[in-house]
Parts: sequence; C-alpha cells; structure tokens
Amino acid sequence: MKSIAFFICLCLYTNICFGQDIEIQNKLIGFDKEMETNLINWNMPGVGVGIVKNGKLVFAKGYGYRDYGKKTPITANTLFQIASNTKLFTATAIGLLVNEGKLDWDKPIKTFVPSVQFYNNELNNTITVRDMLSHRTGVTRHDLIWYKSDFNRTELFDKLKYLEPVQPLRQGFLYNNLMYAASGHIINLVEGKTWESYVQEKILNPLKMKNTFFSIADMKKQSDYFVPYNEKRDTTILYKTEYNSETDGLGPAGSIISNITDLSHWLAALMNKGVYEGKQVIPEAVVNATMEPSIAMNNAALSQGYTEILNPVYGMGRQSVSYRGHQLVLHGGDLNGIHSQISYMPQDSIGVIVFVIGDHSLRYNSIVYNVYEHLLGMSITPWSERGLKNRDASKKLGKDGREKAMQGQVKGTTPSHKLSDYLGDFENNAYGIINVAQKDTQMVFRLHNINLPMHHFHYNRFDTSNDEEDGFYSLNYQTNPQGEIDRFVISLDEGEVTFMKKTDANLSKIETLTKYAGKYKIGTNTINVFLKNKNQLFIGGAPDIELIPYKPNLFKTKEFADYTFEFVMENGKVTAMKQKDGTGEYEIKRDEGEK
Repeated sequence: MKSIAFFICLCLYTNICFGQDIEIQNKLIGFDKEMETNLINWNMPGVGVGIVKNGKLVFAKGYGYRDYGKKTPITANTLFQIASNTKLFTATAIGLLVNEGKLDWDKPIKTFVPSVQFYNNELNNTITVRDMLSHRTGVTRHDLIWYKSDFNRTELFDKLKYLEPVQPLRQGFLYNNLMYAASGHIINLVEGKTWESYVQEKILNPLKMKNTFFSIADMKKQSDYFVPYNEKRDTTILYKTEYNSETDGLGPAGSIISNITDLSHWLAALMNKGVYEGKQVIPEAVVNATMEPSIAMNNAALSQGYTEILNPVYGMGRQSVSYRGHQLVLHGGDLNGIHSQISYMPQDSIGVIVFVIGDHSLRYNSIVYNVYEHLLGMSITPWSERGLKNRDASKKLGKDGREKAMQGQVKGTTPSHKLSDYLGDFENNAYGIINVAQKDTQMVFRLHNINLPMHHFHYNRFDTSNDEEDGFYSLNYQTNPQGEIDRFVISLDEGEVTFMKKTDANLSKIETLTKYAGKYKIGTNTINVFLKNKNQLFIGGAPDIELIPYKPNLFKTKEFADYTFEFVMENGKVTAMKQKDGTGEYEIKRDEGEK
C-alpha cells in the first residue's frame, strides 16, 4: 500500500502540477470550487496557496495567473513580495541580538543605541525595542514619508525625532512601518552589518531559503515571479501596475521577496520552536517572545457582528487571535497590487501561506480562514459573501462621492498672488520636499516620486488630480505677516502637515553669514551679532535670538513671524541692521570701530 503522502497531478485552472498530501486533498474537497467562484466574483488576477503540516509543505497550488496578461501560471516557486510579513524576520533578527545580550527587549533602546532620537526626552528615556516592534510607541504611521521616496535607511532613522506621538506610550496599537525600518538600522549600528546581510546569514541561509531576495531587481533576474494587476476604478478592467520598488530605506518593514516553497521552511521552523532539519536555527525563547502578547488590538470583525475572531493581540512582527476556538498566529502584508498572509495554528500543527494579486481582490484573511475550516472539518464561514456586500457598498459610495468633488468650490474666485508665488520647493522636516512647478500651462505637484497635475480650486487652494494609486492632495496656501506666500497646509496620513517655502541654501553658507557678524551700536549700547555652529546667526541677548535666512540680507526669527531683520549693504559692506515690525522700522548702525 502506498504512503498516505504521494504525488498526484492537479491541472485545474492553471495547468500546473504539485506534490500533494492525499489526506489534505480529501479535507480540501470543495475548496477548488470555492476559489473558482472567488476568482469570478472578485475579478481576481491570481492567488497562490500553500499548506504546511507537521513541518512539511503538503499542498501548493495556484489559482488564476502570476502574470494575468501573459496567462502564466502560479507555482510553488513563484516569487512574490511578502511586504509586511518581512516584519517577523526583523523581529526575529532583533531577538537573536537580545539572545546574545547585545540588546534587551525591555530596556530603553537608547541604552544600546545612543544615536536614536525620538520626539522628546521622555520617549528617549523610555521607548524599548519591544515598543517599536509591537506598534505601541504612540506614533502613527506617517507612511507618506517613505512611500515612493528615495530616503535611505539612515535618513528614515533620523526622521523619528520629528514624529510627535498622538497618544501615550503603550496605551494603544498604532501600526508604524518606520519603527521597523529603524529597528533594521539598529541591527546595522549594533552588529556592523546591514539588515539584509544579517538576515541572510542568520535566518535565510540556515533555513535553506535559496530563492528569497530583497529587491525587485534581483527578483526580475529569475524566471518565475508575479506581475501586479489591479482593477481600474469604477470598472472591471484589469490593468498592469508598477511594482512598489522604493523599499530600500524601508526594507526591514517590507522588502523581502519569496515563494511558497521557501516560506514553508520559515513556517516549519516557527512551528517547531525554531528547529529546522534538526538544528536550532532560532532560539525557542525568541520564537516565544515574538508571539507573546504586547498590546491589545481592535476587533474589526466583532464590531461588524462576526464572532469567529476573538481576542486579537499583537506580539512582535505577528498577531494572535482565537479563530473559532483555535489559536491562530498570523500577519498580513500589503503593497500595491500584491497582498499576502503567513499564518499557523500552533496547537494544530498546520500553517497556511496565501498570496493574492490585486488591491480589489478578496482579502487574504477570508481565504486563509476558509482553508483552516476545511482542514479542521468545520462548517465554511461565508467570508467572501460578507466581503462582497462591503465591496459593492464601498464602490457605490466612492463613485457617488467623487461625482460631488466640486460641490464645495466657491465659484469665481482667484488666487491672491501671481502664479509664480505658489511655485517652488516647500519643506517639512519629516516628509521632505514637495515641489510645485509649472510645465507649459500645467501646474505639477511632486512629492518624492509621486507626480500629479494640479489646478486652482478656489481662493488660495490648489488641488491635484484624484489618482487611484497615488491619491489626492489639496494645498491650502498661507501668507506671512509680510503678505507673502510662505507655506501651505496639506492633509497627509493622519493629520494636517505644514510645508514651509524653502529658502536658497546659499543664504546659510558660512561665507554669506560671516559678513553680518559684528557689533552694532545704539548710543552707548552694543548689540552683538555672532555665528554659532558655523551656519547659524544669532543676536546676543537673554536668550540669544536666532536669525533665520529668508531672502538676501533679510532674516526672520522663530519667535516672531511679524519681525524681520535686514542688513543694509553699501559698496559690498554691511553698514547697518534694520528691525522691521508692525510698529515701525528701526535702523542700528554697525560699529565703525570694527575692522
């Protein structure tokens, strides 16, 4: 009699054949039909499903296509971006350093990495790496800092100090990709190796994950990889979209690319207390630590009246729920055009890997839950049917709402300034630069690698087009007390953000500022203007007042927007300093005794 595990050929939907477990096949009777229906109802380009049982890949199958345009099949070796499923690799890598005593889960991270800077000293003295990895720092996502940006990991790490918390530390779950990018950089600072090389050496190589990569460029060197497709807004037309490839800076939060075969090795180790092929690759204490609850999560399903999912909590790089009485450990991953979930039930020794192509497609959770229900002999919950109701309602709401986009416009208004005053580079410390330019007769908005046409809406408000992938942005320009356009306010991520008009960098050069330094006289009183840190100009006082370069020979202060200080030039030399404010203009002569 043949072994219960034997190789059979399955050629449904994608004409591919995988080695399958007959017991699993029997439990999955009806699943292929469900997936066939889902592909139709959701207009899904492609789905890959893998099942791990007792440490072995026992099922791997594709539904639809890895490249919808070319109709090429999904296989067990098709490469996909795993997106935020990368986070558990990063949390595990941090755990290896904890295990070696080089870090500690629950001591302030600044103890080990003095260069890390958060928004204030309270956070500097308190935040731990567990806080960073469990999304409980009180800092919201700020995803548009990294999305389609060219910021490297060090630059993103340095931006943490600009992110103000919106709630107290450890008081709630607020997902934050930047904390994972920073955690990967911490590995570099502590170990002297890049996050990529450390993960490769300590995790991927021991687990024999030979076809796992960190970049789209490396993925494209292979022959079997996915192509992202989305459904065009308000239609059922599928179109090929771009890879989200600007992941170098954010790598530790979402850059790993892998396949069902390699990820089955990863799941096998996690499900076996860190042991793979008889070797302890990941210390059991690290596996347990990442699963240990750190913060409670909102139960979105329960709020809709669905009781299958209870008690969601987040550990580090993964969450845990009770699914119909069975512990389920899982994490999702989402990038443009590709979505994934890696999960397992520890007490049942089964794990499921799912990849879904298309932002409009059935959520991976629904597929994963139904797979487990088949494997455990449960009744099948109609997750797809529930999702279709929400999808149809959301589509209608979105379409109806967009048709009313112009209803708030005040007709017949014009900008207060000439068009050129609205152009230029506008800067925010956290987000970087938004450039507003004019190409021929068209205004153009650029944030990182997002480029959108922009038009006047009313008064001093200018809007971009509403792009289904890159979004919509409304710039509300403001004037300073001098009547000049010097900033705009824009809604980004979770709040309003102010971008200030960027001044010419040459105005802050030491050779420019040096000529203003010196003594200025008011009767017998002397005012001292001096340089600090080579590129900061101050007026001496109690306290000293910093002069911020604004225009040639013209400065402002941080404290008083209605004050300006102008240095008077005669024959290339500074002869006086003028203070201007609402009460008048006051000229202070330079001390003629200065050389």
